[in-house]
Amino acid sequence: MLYTQAKELSESEVNISTQLLGQLDTLMPSGTPGQHRRRIAEGEQKKKRMKADSDITRPSPSLRNLLDSLANLKGEQVAARVRQEEAEKEEWVIVKVIHFDKETRVFEVLDEEPGDDEESSEQKQYKLPMSHIIPFPKRTDLTNAQEFPPGKHVLAVYPGTTALYKATVVQTRKVYNTNYFVHKHKSK
Repeated sequence: MLYTQAKELSESEVNISTQLLGQLDTLMPSGTPGQHRRRIAEGEQKKKRMKADSDITRPSPSLRNLLDSLANLKGEQVAARVRQEEAEKEEWVIVKVIHFDKETRVFEVLDEEPGDDEESSEQKQYKLPMSHIIPFPKRTDLTNAQEFPPGKHVLAVYPGTTALYKATVVQTRKVYNTNYFVHKHKSK
């Protein structure tokens, strides 16, 4: 969700910049001498090169804020889409964030609960892209927690585990800090 918001903000920023450049073009006097026009064109090319270089090295302020917030998830539990070694499909589990690399935009996470196999009693570490992570709201500040209306598709946790499953909200919660009633989706 945060990634989608950052992408939308970036696209909005590009659209506004394009509109402003169009308005500047209408304000520029037409019929300027050839030499002056060449200087303007050279300056625009230089600006484009500088912008392209800065886009690579410096993300937009909204993206920087997103990356900072993701880096602050260190030590927090998040929902993660992982593929077990022998598994055919991916599954959602609760993991602990060890590190987030702002440059590569990759999370290092730890599945603290051993698998179902008696042999695999060790914790597993994964490197996952941002798109495979969903942060949970802070338990200390639920004022920004999202409400889920009936019919909304969500991930729900199996009681007493770190495994998540896809479900649909059937009934909204009556009291702010209580659970939702959900209906589990059938596995495909």
